[in-house]
Amino acid sequence: MKPYVSSTAEYHRHHLDSLGWELTVCAMLEDPAGPCRRILEDDRPYGMHLSGLLSRHLDWGSVNRVLEIGGGYGYVMRDLISAHPHVHATMLDISPFLLERQRETVGPGRADYMEVDFLEFDDGRLARFDLAILNENIGDFPSLCDLSAEALDGPADSPEVLAARRLFRDYGLDRPAGTFVFNLGAALAVEKLCGAGIPAIFISEHSCEAVVPPELRSLIAMNTPGFPERIRLKGHDEYTIKFSHLERIAEEMGYDCSRGPYADFLRIRWTEEVRFIFTSRSARDEHEAIRQFVEDLYRYEYLILLEKTEFRSLSEFR
Repeated sequence: MKPYVSSTAEYHRHHLDSLGWELTVCAMLEDPAGPCRRILEDDRPYGMHLSGLLSRHLDWGSVNRVLEIGGGYGYVMRDLISAHPHVHATMLDISPFLLERQRETVGPGRADYMEVDFLEFDDGRLARFDLAILNENIGDFPSLCDLSAEALDGPADSPEVLAARRLFRDYGLDRPAGTFVFNLGAALAVEKLCGAGIPAIFISEHSCEAVVPPELRSLIAMNTPGFPERIRLKGHDEYTIKFSHLERIAEEMGYDCSRGPYADFLRIRWTEEVRFIFTSRSARDEHEAIRQFVEDLYRYEYLILLEKTEFRSLSEFR
């Protein structure tokens, strides 16, 4: 079976006209009156929670220029600028539709807006940023499907297979027997960001390595395969992320890595009501939304990369 590239670029450039059908954690926390906000220990939108998480790892006073890659509707950057008004943002997106929505949400004076594929963005311009954010979107980057040891080790007839071969060789990435999916675009994006020496990088997405803590396994069933799985969406496919590959690349390029589930910073109040929603499997719309939300807090992982020479260690902020 010959490897092939699964890309969402055509869809995002020419066909995307709504994110209403793609319910991310960020979107689920946007409505103050929605069911998900009220079960949190801290009732705030997603971007404010992200600001708090990043505050554990970096000094916001040293962050002046922030790059968000694939900013959705702009909710995250709106909240970060609200919490840190001195920050100037650059929003980079492949989708003209989403860039327009970001302009409406963030505002024309608080950010620059660039329509470009990040993997084609000039490497030299990246070095001016203090923080880069890829929130809930790195699964949109190109994936190399039906890859195998034979394809990696034998004659290569495509630039994508050659790129994958180099990444596996240079970073000692693990690979399973048989055919598998490789997050090629995600790996190249991390290499590109780290190669530019950006001091801090935040990445989050559905993980193929997610786990549920033992005390919640009776409530949340999760069986992740360890290598990327397809997510079928309107007009395109995305793939879950193998975060251990991204960690390995970043560590080899001189970054400290902090990784965990969204539940680390979006803390649930496990009230009797919430436990009932899980144990009863109630079909009410609100209860189904809460179950999906809580499950996603463990299906999504985040990865914070800190350049070792630029930012203080986590222990200095605790």
